[in-house]
Amino acid sequence: MTADNPTPLLTTRSLGRTPLFVSSVCVGTSALGSFPAQYGYEVSSETAVATIKRVFDGPFTFIDTSNEYGGGASERRIGRAIRENGGVPDGFLIATKVDPLPGSTDFSGDRVKKSIDESLERLGLDTLPLVYLHDPEKITFEQATAAGGPLEALIELKQQGVIQHLGVAGGPIDLELQYLATEVFDAVISHNRFTLVEQTAEPLLDDAHRGGVAFINAAPFGGGMLVKGPDAVPTYCYAPVSDGTLARVREMERLCLAAGVPLAAAALQFSLRDERVTSTIVGMSEPGRVDQTVALAGIEIPDELWSELLPLAHVGRAGIEAFAG
Repeated sequence: MTADNPTPLLTTRSLGRTPLFVSSVCVGTSALGSFPAQYGYEVSSETAVATIKRVFDGPFTFIDTSNEYGGGASERRIGRAIRENGGVPDGFLIATKVDPLPGSTDFSGDRVKKSIDESLERLGLDTLPLVYLHDPEKITFEQATAAGGPLEALIELKQQGVIQHLGVAGGPIDLELQYLATEVFDAVISHNRFTLVEQTAEPLLDDAHRGGVAFINAAPFGGGMLVKGPDAVPTYCYAPVSDGTLARVREMERLCLAAGVPLAAAALQFSLRDERVTSTIVGMSEPGRVDQTVALAGIEIPDELWSELLPLAHVGRAGIEAFAG
């Protein structure tokens, strides 16, 4: 660290080959829509709006949401914060995602256009700087790329100027690689696949980096295990893991404790320190999470600790059971 930049991992980075710039931490807003079935707690509208207003004070200038989060509540609450703020602050980028019709498998081109209309209305925006095709594994690649499908609709909306840049956000790495091969996407989100627990996203990281595609890394804490520890949260991405994986993360936790470093700081910085990662999505459900994240990013982690943690991390996905997220 230096006096000029006490938190050097918190930087502004180019969004791949686009002319846009984003902060190295992206604010995740899934929980802001209030999703207690997954997160175990409610988030009120007032808290959600206050959180986004705090985000607008900096230092994070990148916000990620989706049409489906909280049945649209996440976008509505962000839209309210934007209105009460008098607009999106200069230099901020709000990205959203297109989703199927709730409760259906309709991911047609017509549904994509409706999803965009809904997002524009909720957010109160005229154009969307970045839109992702969300969870494309819900349909086949052939269906997505066929005439009348979601990809055709997204390209059309981009040509019309409704969308500035396209991204894809999904789970299966091989599928995301297929989408990047189309060369129409400027950004890709991967979740739970580049963390201290597993790194199956490595081929996607490399492919995106070579092609000038922004790689956005979501869920660096694996659903809580890498924040609260494996005894408090004995699951990864909300699914069971093996005893071997639990033991491996317990050893990470022990090493961090001995070094006076929170496990969560190591988990966050594992992503932030990789030059192939454009931005790391951290979920924030209350205003205090902004300062907490800044603090985690600013903790100095000695090289000696990394030399002990990385071999444990690079065991990879082995031992993760029932991981379908």
